[in-house]
Amino acid sequence: MKLIFHWLIATLAILIAAYIVPGVTITLVGALIAAVVLGALNLLVRPILLILTLPITIVTLGLFSLVINALLVMLAAVLVPGFSVAGFWTAFLFALVLAVVNWVFHLWNRS
Repeated sequence: MKLIFHWLIATLAILIAAYIVPGVTITLVGALIAAVVLGALNLLVRPILLILTLPITIVTLGLFSLVINALLVMLAAVLVPGFSVAGFWTAFLFALVLAVVNWVFHLWNRS
């Protein structure tokens, strides 16, 4: 039950971020699938990318991880039908907004 709740919260966060960021289009079904795909990419691919790019991440004081997030959003947009991102900077902004919306939802869930 908890897993379904987190999946629905992630879907809602994706829909809100897509509404806020111009250049991102997504359908409801696309958001449901994108929540699973982004979760899987963050679980499986992101740690590998973080290890491979550790030197540049250290030099940029961790800011390069934002680039990795944007690239993962672009990859998810390629994999998920009904989800499209206009370009890198749109994906970058979408990833930032998505992180903030997720953070707010997790703060709300804790209390």
